[in-house]
Amino acid sequence: MRCVIYRSSKRDQTYLYVEKKDDFSRVPEDLMKSFGTPQFAMMLSLDGRQKLASADIDKVKEALKQDGFYLQFPPPVENLLNLHLGGERL
Repeated sequence: MRCVIYRSSKRDQTYLYVEKKDDFSRVPEDLMKSFGTPQFAMMLSLDGRQKLASADIDKVKEALKQDGFYLQFPPPVENLLNLHLGGERL
């Protein structure tokens, strides 16, 4: 299984995975509007891969099969002040 990954032009660290290059036919129109103009990031083979850098590979594969796309959001922002006040070390 292959996928093509696009970076959002409107939302930092937000990525859209689709099955075929430049085929957004299964992506809802409202999502495409909020995502902005897709900027090609990379093409990736998911076969034989155990994991991805910032997404659960099983969720990506399942979403691609069922919905035709997967939307990756940025990781949650850490509140360094709370970590400091709580005495936790980085």
